[in-house]
Order: sequence, then structure tokens, then C-alpha cells
Amino acid sequence: MKEVIRQKALELGFDACRFTTALPPDHARNFESWIAENKNGEMAWLERNAHKRVDPQQVLSGAKTLIVLAVSYAGEKDLRSGWHGQPARDGGLPARRVQSEQRTPTGELSDAKDLGGRLPPIPARLALPPAQSDIPQFPGVVARYAQFTDYHDVFAERLKTLTRFVDELAGNEQRSLWYVDTGPLLERDLAQRAGLGFVGKHTNLISRQLGNWIFLSEIITTTELPPDEPEKNRCGSCARCISACPTAAIVAPFDLDARRCISYLTIELKGAIPVELRPLIGDRIYGCDDCLAACPWNKFAQVGSMMAPNRRDDLQQSDLIELLSLDGPAFKKRFAGTPIVRTKRRGLLRNVCVALGNIGNESALPALERAATDPEPLISEHAQWAIREIERRMKATK
Repeated sequence: MKEVIRQKALELGFDACRFTTALPPDHARNFESWIAENKNGEMAWLERNAHKRVDPQQVLSGAKTLIVLAVSYAGEKDLRSGWHGQPARDGGLPARRVQSEQRTPTGELSDAKDLGGRLPPIPARLALPPAQSDIPQFPGVVARYAQFTDYHDVFAERLKTLTRFVDELAGNEQRSLWYVDTGPLLERDLAQRAGLGFVGKHTNLISRQLGNWIFLSEIITTTELPPDEPEKNRCGSCARCISACPTAAIVAPFDLDARRCISYLTIELKGAIPVELRPLIGDRIYGCDDCLAACPWNKFAQVGSMMAPNRRDDLQQSDLIELLSLDGPAFKKRFAGTPIVRTKRRGLLRNVCVALGNIGNESALPALERAATDPEPLISEHAQWAIREIERRMKATK
């Protein structure tokens, strides 16, 4: 029965399908400690139903099995390049990065033969590109996962189909529920126990077959199925993800302080971005991929058939000046059906102002001056900060 389900999942477009028990996750106590230390920041939804997150039985009474599914969102461009992501730029001045005594020196994997020998180099930070007709003068970087139609929507019908298939196959009034990272499950921990991959030092899941450009989803069911073998951690002495983080948010291996993470600051944080962290955001306007891009296991990344047709090319090079002119209806029209609507207009334009301030080009001042009069205080304040940053740099270069 397991192999029939696995084959059906692959037919539906999922790139991996593994099985584990519905027992509490192995690192439930680590999650509870992380919450107690307030490392979740303002993500109060992680605290709600915390008792369910540490016990799948609280999600579905009588649950026996978790079916964990992965979908790759790596593109052909990722596979052709010498590394596997697009680094953001730290602005018009030399890169300013947090130096932390807690950083682990960059190392090699202890088992380099697993990666086919020598590891690919860590990507250098890029300078701003010259203005060209097909490249925005001030491009903003959007996290790779958000350059698609929202994956929650892409997965939904396929997950419904697979869930019905599981229940019909099992019969005897078995029950199942499906989730796309929206349910109270510690999905990365469960994915490692299912053997789908292992949790890296950046706290994301890494697959030996797919790298770490992957989405996860789950089906929790009362049907009892034999579990697959768990995966062991294979980071070895490698600490490239820790070294790559612009804000030192990975405070120790396997320990992320979300309050410093650029993905949190540009997506989950609803208010003002702390002033001391703004320069470190560079030209990122939605999320950050740096720790993922640094992972050498991306050598094995594969293009996923499910996400490839849903790529939004218009999100790969977003013109910051153009974005700053969007009103409410234009924002909704531009980003409908993408993850970016999560930030709302106020959040995205806040991020755009920070990026322009970091780039530091005086030709952005007219657009920022208009944004400084925006009726939304969050946008206005960040625009004023950006103006001050640009003017400061102008004075410094005279």
C-alpha cells in the first residue's frame, strides 16, 4: 500500500514521498525552549496550539502515520550556474555584515565523497549591475520561493486528490488531513524522521536528492503504514550557511533567532524594521535566500515539474522605483496569487524604501520624497530613513 501511495504522489507531481509515525517529534523540547526564549519574535501563531505542534495526536485523534511530501522549486538557471541561488547585494557601499563571535569557521563536509569530491565555492556578493534597457536601474531581490504562484494554491488540489486516494485505499472509515506548512506540525523534524532529508545548521531541510530548494507538505492519517528509515544529519563540519547569513541570525548551529532573520524582518514583522538591522538587508525586498544558496548539497538540486510552470518571471527583476509608486489596487493586481500579498502594500513598500536607502543612489530621492508623504506612517518613516541614508552617503563622498 505504501508504494502505491508513493507512486500516486509522484504521478501528481510531488518529487519525494516518505512515511513516518505520528509520534511526537524528536526535537519537541527544542521547539518549546526556542519559544520560551522569544526567538520567534512576533510570530505569535507559533505559540498558539503549541501543544499540537509537539504531538500529532492532538492534530488528529487516532493518527498513526504522517506522509511527508517534497516539491523542488529549483529552476534550470540554478542548475546551470556554478552555485545555486542569486545573492542579494548589500547596497552602494562595501558590504556591511555582522561579525559574531558565535560564528563557526567555514568548513568542509566531513564526508566530501557524498558530494562527488570538491565542494563548489561560496558565491561572492555582487555589485549593482550597470543600467541596461532590460535590467531595472534599481532591482530588488525577491526570495526564490516567492517568484512563483503561491505554492499553497499550487499544492491544494493535488493534496486533496492524494488524501482522498489514501482514504479510499485504506477504507474502513479511515480519516486523513492535509497541510501545506499551515498546520500545527513540526514538519522539518517529521521530514527528517521520515527520511526525506535532514535539518541543516540553518534549520531548513536538506535533501540528498533535491538540495534545499524544496517545499514541504503533509498528510496525517489514521491509517497505519510502515515508517521509512530516518535520515541522519550530514552537515559534518560545514558551516557555510552560518557564514553566509548577513545578520548573524543563525546564532549557533541548528539555532535561528528569527528576530534577526531577513525573511522575518521583511515578511513576518508587521511594524518598523530595527534601525540597526536595516543596512544589513541590502536590496532584498521579500525574504532572503543566502543560507540556502550557500549549502553545497544544492549540487543535487533538480527542477521540479510542479512548480516550473508556475514561475513568475516578472518577480525576478522588480524595479524598486516602480514598486514605490504602487497604490493599494495596483499592489493587489500586481501580486495577486503570489506569496508577496502577505506583506500587504505597507510592508512591501517599507522594504523597498530600505533597499533604496541601502543602494544609496541620489536619483532615487524624488521617489523617496513622494513616499515620505505617504499616508501610511510605516512607509513614510522608512522613506525618511532612506533619504537620510542617501544624503549621508552623498556628503561622505564629497
